[in-house]
Amino acid sequence: MLNIVEKEIKLPSYKLASRLSKADDTVIKIKNTKIGGSHLTVIAGPCAVENEYQMLSTARAVKAAGATILRGGAYKPRTSPYSFQGLEEEGLRLLKMAGELTELPIVSEVISTETFDVVEQYVDILQIGARNMQNFPLLKRAGRSKKPILLKRGMSATIEELLMAAEYIMSEGNEQIILCERGIRTFETYTRNTLDLSAVLALKELTHLPVIVDPSHATGRHNMIEPLAKASVIVGAHGLMVEVHYQPELALCDGPQSLKPKAFEKMMQSIKQISSIEDISIKQLKQSKS
Repeated sequence: MLNIVEKEIKLPSYKLASRLSKADDTVIKIKNTKIGGSHLTVIAGPCAVENEYQMLSTARAVKAAGATILRGGAYKPRTSPYSFQGLEEEGLRLLKMAGELTELPIVSEVISTETFDVVEQYVDILQIGARNMQNFPLLKRAGRSKKPILLKRGMSATIEELLMAAEYIMSEGNEQIILCERGIRTFETYTRNTLDLSAVLALKELTHLPVIVDPSHATGRHNMIEPLAKASVIVGAHGLMVEVHYQPELALCDGPQSLKPKAFEKMMQSIKQISSIEDISIKQLKQSKS
């Protein structure tokens, strides 16, 4: 039957992810949060879980400002073998504790098939980072998971390659995928990467899967996060992923691209104003402070 349909409407190679195979937007439900469609999701938290105080204080701050999902890295793939590699399972335990105290779903990165089961046990969303976008054994394992997958675009990946990575996951049975534009590598060195906001528009045309933007990794500069977050909402992103740390200057990982809680709160106020103009559902962003 699929072959007949493919011939009739000429489906692209990413058959399951294609907008031609499913016209309506995919909306992923995680606890009280929805990702996709007319819902705007804000994922926030530290690059890496460092200790209990850091995780809990940051979690409370982002929840009070209106974040809908809590992030925190426990297994950190770093360019240098001498950089902080994460607290591993202890980090996952602290992240889960923070999520339960703030009643926020949690997301953390999984970096290998060997640690997949451990991460899956703790989190609500499994993240596959840019370095692993074409780690095909990991993509296939993610396809057998029952939990949503946040799939980041590789630093040199085309839009089609990102969609084919999603297709690997979907072909194994998991259709709960969130695509993330996090900047691509160009000849420019002033920013960490070059944020490709045109990819958001292209992806929304090509696929029914939700698309979010990570302005933190895209720029590597905290002062650029708010303007690019606002731009991401205007072009139609379904959400944002922002790094927040209560003391970025002391952060063990990516301090220069992390917002302080007050700056994150300011960004959220701006996002709420733009969302109302763009007619995006921000019900979840209007939570009372806790």
